[in-house]
Amino acid sequence: MHHTTENNWLLTPDGVKRGYIQAEKLTELWFHTGTDCNLGCSFCFEDSKPGDRRIELLTFDEAKQYIDEAVELGVERFSFTGGEPFVNNDFPKILSYALQYRPCLVLTNGTGPIRSKFDEVLQLKKTPNNLKFRISIDHPDEKEHDNGRGKGSFAIALETLGMLHQNRFSVSVARYGRQSEDKSAVEEKFKQVFKNAGIPEDTKLIVFYNLFKANKSIEVPHITENCMTTYKNEISRAEFMCAYSRMIVKKNGQTGVYACTLVDDDEQYNLSKTLKESINIKVMLGHHRCFSCFSSGTSCSEG
Repeated sequence: MHHTTENNWLLTPDGVKRGYIQAEKLTELWFHTGTDCNLGCSFCFEDSKPGDRRIELLTFDEAKQYIDEAVELGVERFSFTGGEPFVNNDFPKILSYALQYRPCLVLTNGTGPIRSKFDEVLQLKKTPNNLKFRISIDHPDEKEHDNGRGKGSFAIALETLGMLHQNRFSVSVARYGRQSEDKSAVEEKFKQVFKNAGIPEDTKLIVFYNLFKANKSIEVPHITENCMTTYKNEISRAEFMCAYSRMIVKKNGQTGVYACTLVDDDEQYNLSKTLKESINIKVMLGHHRCFSCFSSGTSCSEG
């Protein structure tokens, strides 16, 4: 572990015991394929952009080691995020290997990289487990989406969504949420978007509210042990992602097991080198994104 000071990890600045999550088992393993991306969106949670190496490209051998260990530990599913996973040339091979063992979820922007490797994607239908793709479509309005991601990206992402569905892959969509929005009105607009793409109108929508940028120190209330027992119960504590999942991240040529898919910018959350060891370590809720989970139940999972 890389804790700057043990007290900073265990206690709030007021000296009060921090809230924490103790995992019981590993249900889901995430892989960060790298922050390299074909797009450079200003609002990206990960600050991903073309050629970015904040998080390095994961190789097949590195991923395989953790896939094998996770299977031994009884993992139920694998998920992959970036950057854009299909920018990583090892990714189709990694995905094909993972699909030999468990169902997989891939987060993608649905534009150039996945389309250039679409023949390889189609080969993955032959694997024994289900493969699901979650494509980012930020807004149901084409112009608003393209303002963030570049002209034409809405149309190509939607076309990719339709192609994946036609080839019998499972699909879902990630969108941005605004606290002030009329949620049902936005969802109605998305149904029309899905209909136009030739996919079911009840396709699952995953909503992300403001998680703030990586590497930014944001002032949020501290989560104490008392918060976790007063405002949460055993069931709601078990819904925190760090209660059942871990993420593999590569930095400075080294892979590590991180506590959370949304916290890769703080070395305190780089728990260990092995999955088995990481499950036994209490995850202290001291990052600004922990507060997003605490306050609005943010989750990347579709379990």
